[in-house]
Amino acid sequence: MANEKQFRLKTKFVATRNVKEYRETIPRWVTKDDVVLEIGCEWGTTTVQIAPFCKEVIGTDVSAECIERARQKHPEVRFEVLDAFDVRAAVALDKQFTKVYIDMSGLSGYRSLLDLIALLNMYATVLRPEAIIVKSGALKHFASHCVAWRGEAPVGPRRAGADDASDGEGRPHS
Repeated sequence: MANEKQFRLKTKFVATRNVKEYRETIPRWVTKDDVVLEIGCEWGTTTVQIAPFCKEVIGTDVSAECIERARQKHPEVRFEVLDAFDVRAAVALDKQFTKVYIDMSGLSGYRSLLDLIALLNMYATVLRPEAIIVKSGALKHFASHCVAWRGEAPVGPRRAGADDASDGEGRPHS
């Protein structure tokens, strides 16, 4: 059964296809007042790129070896071992995260899309960040074909094979 709160979320979801797009979001989405959580930071390269744009950033990864290497390479940034599916561990970091970055390569295929959507919903519901930026080509592709129904009358008759692209407001392009 649907939870009423999940439909009242204000969190924006930003899907990126690859590392280049993921990192290009930093100057556009991260501000000097943000507290950022990066999930799946590996060796901390993106976490370090986020750091100059925000008040505080914490990079996390499930691999203790990756976190140890990140700490050695970037001692000026905080890194913690964290299983992304343990949202309580993220809450235990005791920060009010305004942005969450997620780079979990293991969740990049279509078979993992439902797990990724569940993860995004979990973080949005529990942490309530302004935005979650996620690196997933599968999610970006899926989202590009989604249209939020707004209750308008159809523009014209539907034809088989018609382009389903929308203008971002749930209306088909003319």
